[in-house]
Amino acid sequence: MQLRQKAREIFKKLLGGAKKDQLFASDKEYFINHINFTFGESFVKANLNTQKYFLITLASTLAVGGKIEFKTLLQGAIKNDISPIVIKEVIYQATPYVGFARVCDFLSLCNKVFKKLNIALVLTPQGTTTQENRKIKGREIQNAIFGEANITKMIETTPEDKAFINDFLSANCFGDYYTRTGLDLKTRELLTLVYLISLGGLDNQVKAHIQGNLNMGQSRENLIGIITALVPYIGYPKALNALNLLDDIKVECKQ
Repeated sequence: MQLRQKAREIFKKLLGGAKKDQLFASDKEYFINHINFTFGESFVKANLNTQKYFLITLASTLAVGGKIEFKTLLQGAIKNDISPIVIKEVIYQATPYVGFARVCDFLSLCNKVFKKLNIALVLTPQGTTTQENRKIKGREIQNAIFGEANITKMIETTPEDKAFINDFLSANCFGDYYTRTGLDLKTRELLTLVYLISLGGLDNQVKAHIQGNLNMGQSRENLIGIITALVPYIGYPKALNALNLLDDIKVECKQ
């Protein structure tokens, strides 16, 4: 079995080629299957530009906890001129969805790679809110993504003993992260969907953020492309589930 020409070319452009991967020596047959599918089929079918591919695969491998592949993709992203600020923002944006404990591990890994490549660890600050306005600014972002009527309904129907979580969402999840520069709002909402799909078992949240992405201007075709690119990294059950949830949203939108 050999690497197909198209897969070889794309893999070399994105990640430097087969001989740089340790699995090429230890598990060659498995590795060739993986590369032929991941880059010769999945990548081609997804039809994403290089930056978007790196952003969503970095987000996905972080969410599933794949440190080895994350590091490989991180090095490839830098090689392909993805900005260090953009890379860090992909990691930061994951915090409300995968938690600080996991993000801390991947942030540390990223910093080690940056240090080895002589990339500054302390980058230009991207925050835009203060402690005084983060809740208000976060609520504005929620309204922009999901619609003010939907957010108001959510808040008004939340039991009093759980009302604090709405404040947490507005101030922390959206106010502390979505308001940052370095990535635009449309990209942040797309990455959020990638984290949720990759984590699995979060159907209600995935459906909400599919709708959020559609509201932000993503098309059904674009979202299918994103899920297609994620198949090698998350497996078929999560990918098929995401595609089914996308169909559910389409049905609901027609009603």
